[in-house]
Amino acid sequence: MQEISLLQGFEKLVSGMYLGDIVRRVILRMAEESNIFGDVTPSSLFDPFILRTPFLSAMHQDESADLREVGRVMKDVLGISNVPFKVRRLIVEVCDLVTKRAARLAAGGIVGILKKIGRDGAPGVVGGRVKSDATNKMKRTVIAIDGGLYEHYPKFGNYLQLAIVELLGEEIAQHIVIKLSNDGSGIGASLIAASHSIYADN
Repeated sequence: MQEISLLQGFEKLVSGMYLGDIVRRVILRMAEESNIFGDVTPSSLFDPFILRTPFLSAMHQDESADLREVGRVMKDVLGISNVPFKVRRLIVEVCDLVTKRAARLAAGGIVGILKKIGRDGAPGVVGGRVKSDATNKMKRTVIAIDGGLYEHYPKFGNYLQLAIVELLGEEIAQHIVIKLSNDGSGIGASLIAASHSIYADN
């Protein structure tokens, strides 16, 4: 990803636009260093973004005994036929690691915002005010998430939820609700613009 841009590094680690290509890069590295596909590295592995995240999701969620969906994606998308079962299983492990890391990083960002606005259940100072016991009672917080990664990739959503519980604890995390929101980006931009206009008028 560094050849593309050094900016927005966090996005490139968690966005559905990039996860498939991260997996491709890992598979390419394994192919070059461990010859998992034989002596010649398949040329398709050198093509950026050829392995999109929907393919990653399909392989990751393959529960068939012989991982036939992994074999299908490798053949139809990357042109690699007759992938051995142990290599298919290795590819699923790579998908799992990349997805879990992305979900945990995203959860870290969410929890960071919750701490900033005083919704993490911890005592402290928020907005210049000390939270008392009364004001520190947990309120239900709804986090709206937009995008195909969360909507169509169940394992990502599961890892995200688990990471939030791990970071906040079960007692606090039960007050945090994640909801899929269609056109969340547009709504969020509108809210930010509206809040900015209020401050600008003042």
